[in-house]
Amino acid sequence: MDLDGLADRLERSADRVGPEVRKTVKQQARLLKAMIKWNASGRPGPNIITGDYFDSWKSVPFPVPDGGGAEIGTDRPQGRRLEFGFMNMYDSLGRFYQQPPFPHVEPAVNELSADYEAAFRQTLDQIFGGR
Repeated sequence: MDLDGLADRLERSADRVGPEVRKTVKQQARLLKAMIKWNASGRPGPNIITGDYFDSWKSVPFPVPDGGGAEIGTDRPQGRRLEFGFMNMYDSLGRFYQQPPFPHVEPAVNELSADYEAAFRQTLDQIFGGR
């Protein structure tokens, strides 16, 4: 390992951590939102009826010190029912439901997990590997 100029290389790299991590988080959040919407486009996930639920999915990035985060979700009330089901239950208006689950979020998260880790590993390699 070449230790000549290590302090200078680390100093240069430190300035890149926040912007590069934010960029990677935004990319991964957009990808996860797209995967959720893909899964919510028909079986085994929920079917598109009006497009309102499908179009309601948002990805909202937010800053954190030396990095970034993103919140991905929907504000539609049917989101939980579609993901987890609503079997043998009454809603607040007294209507009885037997709606099975149509998972679309969990499969997307599970599918993206390995790629998410690889994306951040690649980002860190670019920052600290000097590329």
